[in-house]
Order: sequence, then C-alpha cells, then structure tokens
Amino acid sequence: MMKSLDQKHCEDVLMRNYVGYLSYIENKRPYTVPITYFFNKKENYIICYSGLGHKIRAMRKQISISLTVAEIFRSNKWKSVLVHGNYDEINGGTAKLYLHEFSLGIKKIILDTENKDLDYISEFSSKIYAEDIPIVFLIRIEELTGKMRS
Repeated sequence: MMKSLDQKHCEDVLMRNYVGYLSYIENKRPYTVPITYFFNKKENYIICYSGLGHKIRAMRKQISISLTVAEIFRSNKWKSVLVHGNYDEINGGTAKLYLHEFSLGIKKIILDTENKDLDYISEFSSKIYAEDIPIVFLIRIEELTGKMRS
C-alpha cells in the first residue's frame, strides 16, 4: 500500500542519507544527476558543492531546483522524498563554513549508519581537484513531499 509521508518522516529520510538526485533545467530540458548533500534540519536547507560546470551554470540561470532521495529496501518497500527549493550560491569565508558543516555532518551520518570513521571529504564525495575551487551552494527548501510503500 502506498501512502504519503508527513513532514517529520520526510525530514527523517533526508537526515539518514547523504546521496540524492539533483534536478535542474537547462535550455528547457530537465537534467538529473547524483549529488552528495547534507540536510540541516534546524535551519531548513541542504548543503551541496560542485566544480564549475554544466549544472552550476544552469542553476545560476534558473534557480528553481529539486532533490530526490530514496530509501529502497525491496521492490514493494521503499520511501522517497522530493525537495523543491531554490539554488543559493555561497561565496568566500561563508562557503568554507558551510563546507565544514557539510563534511562534519556527512561524516557523522556515515559513522552512525555504516560504522566507518572517515578523515577526508574525498572519502565520501566526488573529487575536487587542486586547481578547481569547489562551489558551495544551498538548496533553500520551499516544500518537502514524500511517499512510501510498505
């Protein structure tokens, strides 16, 4: 039986996970890519980072984006959450603070769920090469919806 998740259960799914699917629009076409994220429940935003490329250029033009996170246990037992929000690029020293929060938050999730103690961001997120400066951005959450099947 499929049913909707309430706000609390949507937040719980976001808090237990750190990989989702970011969706954005470029030239009237939808794109969806996997991305590592950290959900700050208290402040109601999601932190992500990326190198400069297609998705950053697209989100700078069209700030309405979404993130989907799914927990799939088997074909007839799953939960999924859809986040609708806006892209908010963070710069300078503030970006470093958010990246630090991102790193600490994901390390805690991995320690709690996978019993692994990681030292470096590169151990759980895509590489950012030395010559690339990561672009830190927030998804300012406007709406959370979720479904589950059990």
